[in-house]
Amino acid sequence: MDIRKVVDGQRERRAFRVRKRVRGTTLRPRLSITRSLQNFSCQVIDDSTGKTLVSASSRDKELRSVVGYGGNCEAATKLGKILAERAIKAGIKQVALDRGSCKYHGRVAAFADAAREAGLEF
Repeated sequence: MDIRKVVDGQRERRAFRVRKRVRGTTLRPRLSITRSLQNFSCQVIDDSTGKTLVSASSRDKELRSVVGYGGNCEAATKLGKILAERAIKAGIKQVALDRGSCKYHGRVAAFADAAREAGLEF
């Protein structure tokens, strides 16, 4: 069997396992994290309406100069601060963290810690 199919299936199951417990509401939207080898992105999503309220990514043109390379913990820390500032400006203080198929380790933990320090509550 193709190893890529196996790995993708495992990743999909892990994401569903996390997402079945985490739902975003109007009062407490879901903070979804997407991590690739070279980039990091995050969105605050209201699942009841299906809309993205706030987002930040290492691929955004205005953030590319601030963040630089998006595949390290420094970039995740900077994005955590930026996303928290944007969310607080939009009136969002509490979120539910959706780490997807990633472990709460490394870049994901650095992002979450920076967002907490900047004022978001998980």
